[in-house]
Amino acid sequence: MVTERQPVSRATARRVWPRAVQRALHLYWWVSRGMTLGVRAAVLDGEGAVFLVRHTYVSGWHLPGGGVEWRETLRDALEKELREEANIALAGEPALFGMYLNAHASRRDHVALYVVRAFTQHGPRHADREIAEARFFPLSDLPEDTTPATRRRLAEIAGEAAISPHW
Repeated sequence: MVTERQPVSRATARRVWPRAVQRALHLYWWVSRGMTLGVRAAVLDGEGAVFLVRHTYVSGWHLPGGGVEWRETLRDALEKELREEANIALAGEPALFGMYLNAHASRRDHVALYVVRAFTQHGPRHADREIAEARFFPLSDLPEDTTPATRRRLAEIAGEAAISPHW
């Protein structure tokens, strides 16, 4: 018995297509990358403030950072991300605070967290397609939608919480 195929509606195609693309990309990354590695920076000024960024593509305030590319050192990636996301240049050695498993992103994702106290900022960071907003906040008065992971890392750095191996 031969049955006639019903055409797929545009609404169904719009729902199915993005999921299919996302699954294909995840499969590609799973096959092509054994582990992903990123860097984040807790940039702390001398007045008790931390630099945070709010991205255009994910909610909440985060520590600046991003992925470590092939043939890039952690330090190189840190410098690049601070320049791109914060308009900040290192003026001294950043301190590696810890390495974390970020299972929320992937079972293979790891993040190196640095504490940066010696830096210069070459003017304010203006909004663009990636960064909606970026600025310093007093540690005692973080924005309400600061991500839980960012709050945990800042509490660890301040010695107010035990250091976790998980982001």
